[in-house]
Formats: sequence, structure tokens, C-alpha cells
Amino acid sequence: MIDINTNAEVTSALTEVAEITEELSDTNVVDVITEKAEETASIFTKLSEMFSDKLPSLIIAAVIFAVGIICSKIIIRIIGRMSRRSNLDKTANGFLHSFISAVLYVIVTVITLNVMGVPIASLITILGAAGLALSLALQQCLSNVAGGMIILFSKPFKAGDFIELNGISGEVEGISILYTRLLTPDNKLSYIPNGVAANEKIVNYTATGTRRLELVFSISYDSDFRFAQSLIRKLIKENPKALDTPEPIVRMTSHGTSSIDIDCKVWVRSGDYFDLKYDLTEGVKEAFDKNKISIPFTTIDVNMKKEG
Repeated sequence: MIDINTNAEVTSALTEVAEITEELSDTNVVDVITEKAEETASIFTKLSEMFSDKLPSLIIAAVIFAVGIICSKIIIRIIGRMSRRSNLDKTANGFLHSFISAVLYVIVTVITLNVMGVPIASLITILGAAGLALSLALQQCLSNVAGGMIILFSKPFKAGDFIELNGISGEVEGISILYTRLLTPDNKLSYIPNGVAANEKIVNYTATGTRRLELVFSISYDSDFRFAQSLIRKLIKENPKALDTPEPIVRMTSHGTSSIDIDCKVWVRSGDYFDLKYDLTEGVKEAFDKNKISIPFTTIDVNMKKEG
């Protein structure tokens, strides 16, 4: 059975198609196509004229950009040779190379855009605002970068030095733009922000190549302090790690409440500091024991009272 409503819908659709066909027959299709073709040709003509006007400046800009890049590479190469001759730290040399490269490339890009007619003032304003917002967001990071530059160029220490920094003692394993790495004697790697390092007290133990070892030995009042001094001097003279110049100092330094204190000050190469310290500390104890020189120690007397 055929649905009456369906037949009505089909009849309506056929009527609409017939009306559209009549409208198209009344319209000149060729005129419409011609009009659209003329509009398209006009657009291409305008683009061609614009390109023809800008072509000389584009060619000049391309030449300036190419020449600028070549000159920048030559300048960077010359600066790299000069920095290597000046024995600049490897990290500082790399940072300087990267910084100068970025500055030169930015200058070349700005000049090229200016020749092409790009409004540089607006571009610089936008870049300045973006740079300000970025600097505020990365304030701590920029502080570390500034601290790294100060350390790299003022050179309070270098890789391989044994230093004390921010309460941590260790060998400088490396210096980057953001952090200074210290390798502690117990093989721990500590990362100290350069912003902190640039404002902290720095003690460099290896900068001069030699250090003075200072020890204090205590003996009882019943012992002969001059004999004790001679034993200490003998141990220093026999140890090849102890330096003869400047001359070692072994003198009485104080009268304690229960002991006589003897200062021992001897110069040593920085790398032998701890070895000599252990040698003398152990050797003095053995020499004192062998020669009956007593080392005082704290004693406690306990008296027990018996009641009854």
C-alpha cells in the first residue's frame, strides 16, 4: 500500500526542482562565470604588481641577510681564537660564543626586516614587553645566570679546585651557567645555584698550590715539653710531604688547665694536606707513647658512700 503523505512530499519536491530550473534558464550562466574569472584575474594582477614593487627590496634583504650571516660567523671565529689565547675557562668560552652568536644573528635579522619594510619599532616594543614578562617569570633563573657570568669571568675558583662554599667543602667538578657542582670528599655531588655562590663567602684551598697545616698537641705538666717539641720536629723533617720552606713552627702555645699545648704549623702542598695531617697525628701519638710522654685526658672520680 502506498502512503498518501509520501506521494504528497514527492510531488512538492518535484515542483521545487522545476522552479529552480526555470530560474537558471532565465540567468545567463556565461555572464556569471565571466564575472568570477575577471575578479580572480584582478586579484592575481594586484599580487603581481605588489611582488614587482617589493622584488628589489626582497633581493636586497636576501643579500644583506646572507652577507650578515657570513660576517657574523667570521666575527665569532675571530673572538673564539682570541678567547682561546687568553686561556679563558672552557665554560665561559662556550657561554661567550653562544651569547655573541645570538646577538649578531638578532642584529642581522632586524636589519633584514627593516629593509623589507617591516615596522621595527612595533616589533621591538612587542619583544621588549615579552622579554620583561619572561624576566619576571624567570627572575631566580636569571639571577643564577648573572651569578654564573660573575664566577666565570672573575674566576674566584675553577674546575679542579678544592673550595668551601655555602657550608659545603669539595672539589669543583664543573661550572655551568646555572649551577656550580662540588664533589665532596665522601663522593657526593652537590649543585649550588650560581646566584647563591656569587654572594657567599668562598674559601679556595688550592688556589696558591700550598697550604699551612696547623695541629695542636697536648702533653701533661710532668712531661718535658722541649723533648716533645724535638720529637715533633723530627717527624716533620722525616716526612717528605712536609715542606722546608717556609720553616715549620713547633712552639708552646698555651698553659691549659690540665695540659701544656704545643702548636705545630707546617707548610704542605695542597694535594698532600690530609695525608700529612694523618701522618703527623699518628706519628706523634706513637712517639709520645714510646718515649713515655703522657697525653692528658679527662678522668672522673666516683665516690660511693656506704650508709649504715
